Amino acid sequence: MKHWICTSLLLLGVFSQEVAAQRKKPAGKKPNIILIYADDLGVGEVGAYGQQKIKTPHLDRLAAQGMKFNRFYTSTPVCAPARCMLMTGRHGGHSYIRGNYEMGGFADSLEGGQMPLPENTLTVARMLRQAGYKTGAVGKWGLGMHTTTGDPNKQGFDYFYGYYDQKQSHNFYPTHLWENGQWDSLTNPPIYVHKALNPAAATDEDFNQFKGKEYAIDKMTGKALDFIHQNASGPFFLYLPFTLPHVSLQAPDSAVQAYVGQFNEKPYYGNSGYASAKYPLSTYAAMITYLDTQVGIILEAIKKQGIDGETIILFSSDNGATFNGGVQPAFFNSAAGLRGLKMDLYEGGIREPLIVRWPGKIPAGSTSSLISVQYDLLATFADIAGIPVPENDGISLLPEMTGKSSKTASREYLYFEYPEKGGQLAIRMGKWKAVKTGLKQDPQKQWELYDLDTDPAEQRDLAAQHPALLTRFDAIVKKEHRPAHIREWEMLDVKWPKEGK
Repeated sequence: MKHWICTSLLLLGVFSQEVAAQRKKPAGKKPNIILIYADDLGVGEVGAYGQQKIKTPHLDRLAAQGMKFNRFYTSTPVCAPARCMLMTGRHGGHSYIRGNYEMGGFADSLEGGQMPLPENTLTVARMLRQAGYKTGAVGKWGLGMHTTTGDPNKQGFDYFYGYYDQKQSHNFYPTHLWENGQWDSLTNPPIYVHKALNPAAATDEDFNQFKGKEYAIDKMTGKALDFIHQNASGPFFLYLPFTLPHVSLQAPDSAVQAYVGQFNEKPYYGNSGYASAKYPLSTYAAMITYLDTQVGIILEAIKKQGIDGETIILFSSDNGATFNGGVQPAFFNSAAGLRGLKMDLYEGGIREPLIVRWPGKIPAGSTSSLISVQYDLLATFADIAGIPVPENDGISLLPEMTGKSSKTASREYLYFEYPEKGGQLAIRMGKWKAVKTGLKQDPQKQWELYDLDTDPAEQRDLAAQHPALLTRFDAIVKKEHRPAHIREWEMLDVKWPKEGK
């Protein structure tokens, strides 16, 4: 009897505390925002988007409980500029950073990061912090070292943990990560992941040299959980740019072994860069499943904190699947049958998943065919936070997400500009997709034109049949392009002589 009374009193106390906690929550509190951002994940590499060989149960559940966007794009097809455009709401013709401008080298002593964001850039984080949000970023930054103006702590983030330099992130077992500008040592030896092996002599010990004791992803997830716990009273914005599945092919043995034996695979010896792997197909699949596992951990943490209903979670990736480092995108149908990969403005290089979940606000199991893009997210987050939308190139997707699509702002086209891999342009306007490649070699290059409704794989060039459309696309480029601030990124409005002349 005494045990029953004590148990009842204990349960009553817990219930009272929960009620009290709920009463303390201010009415109309702004929702928390969590953006999980994969690295080099192809649009076809998630079960909800048709993947058959790689298991992604948590992402599939996220889609089942929320909305899946079927015509969503990254802003550009490579790491640093995609992250810049995401953070600033600008497309490739307006963005300060338009390519991967590398500084320093791979060794710890040469760590230099990428070209930094300039001082006082309007970022998503700065915008939300001004609106009362606690802001955190955990993962890969790629927009400047802590010693530069690009330091995330100087660009609106209260907290940062992870890699500043995307070259360092090629190794999932680094000697260190960074926490608010401070070196955080990991118990891993220095590993040069771009060392190739001799196929005729490689042993298990040779493959094992690319393994360490502390996996960077585990450290990141731990720090993300700490941030959620410390800021559960909200509102908070947590940006999680995980480095999976960007090569090198490195994953914990237990994760790899879950796939070993399922594929007919041969060792990868590093001949196309990045770490060698005895089981490359299994390792790549394991990396995506490991990313999916982190999504599950975050979902569980939100639930345990009792903030599930007041937290919107988004999942996307920076660009399409890669083409090197032992990755075999054709085997996994990583681009879902679309043309192109990372560094291409064809669909396979820029089409990405967008999964959004917000219980009670976003209808479960819903899909969207809205043509949308990552530079829309700044406006979307301003709308979610209930603040004025600053000047940017996007539109808010919140009406579309919440079933009020009639209130979604209309727009005529999406604009893409990418100065690397020869110089490329693309415009998506309704069913039409116009593409130019090789502009640095030939600035007068003609448009290719595809009807994506009937030709999603961009195989039939219809440009010759629609000259009026091409004239319209030329006018859009003239309107949207601003000259880049460095020679390497200018391909349309060239005012500098070519190097060496």
